[in-house]
Amino acid sequence: MSPQPSALPSPSASLFSVSAALARREFTRFIRQPQRVVGSLGQPVLFWVFLGAGFTPSFQPPGMSGMSYLEYFYPGVLMMMILFASVFSTITVIEDRDQGFLQGVLVAPIPRLAIVLGKVFGGTSIALFQAVILLLATPFLGLPVTMGGLALIVMAMVLTSIGYTALGFAIAWSMKSTAGFHAIMMVFLMPLWLLSGALFPTAGAPGWLAGLMAINPVAHAMTILRAPFYASPASVLASASYQTGLAVVVVWVALGLWVSVRRVSTRDGGL
Repeated sequence: MSPQPSALPSPSASLFSVSAALARREFTRFIRQPQRVVGSLGQPVLFWVFLGAGFTPSFQPPGMSGMSYLEYFYPGVLMMMILFASVFSTITVIEDRDQGFLQGVLVAPIPRLAIVLGKVFGGTSIALFQAVILLLATPFLGLPVTMGGLALIVMAMVLTSIGYTALGFAIAWSMKSTAGFHAIMMVFLMPLWLLSGALFPTAGAPGWLAGLMAINPVAHAMTILRAPFYASPASVLASASYQTGLAVVVVWVALGLWVSVRRVSTRDGGL
């Protein structure tokens, strides 16, 4: 009797293994480029130190007496670091296409979702690696963050990073050059960060500006990232603004992943 053929891996096992392999490849490429690590960490830290030191004497927001601008801007710098690290990690989509790696992955018998999850989770791991390093500064700022609050902060960073990376992936998929990708990302993403409440609070902003901030998903991500720094987990979770922000971010993440999968499923002429 001839031997039975070996069983094929289940779709779920294939999805997990391929996604994990692609994510590990993204993170390894990042770690092996020290100048990229230093540059990604250095820019947000310089923004925080210089803007914080310069604006603290004149920073007097309503309802935030006694808070320095260094303290207020700290969650905003975390958001900035997550933005840059997450989005610009997806530039490897263009590089992989130019080097032929992406074409090889596309013709392989693997789920298209695995490609999206591998790239997105790889970019997310890169962003979290950098954000966690900056998060170590929290005790030196005197912020009353508990272990429960820290868990909420990490959850907010994970969700935000996935949302950013999925957005960057969907845009990078149709881009032909890294220079064009950089230009589009800076024009498109910087306003999202600037209107998120990272630089200045929503209270006191002009009506038209407050309206733009209200429909900005990054502003809601900023809400769920900032709140656990200043309040207990119980009060944060009971807050209507936090619940609204969390719901918006979850929808943003789901929509970003769905759009990315749709982009990969629709083959472009150059792939």
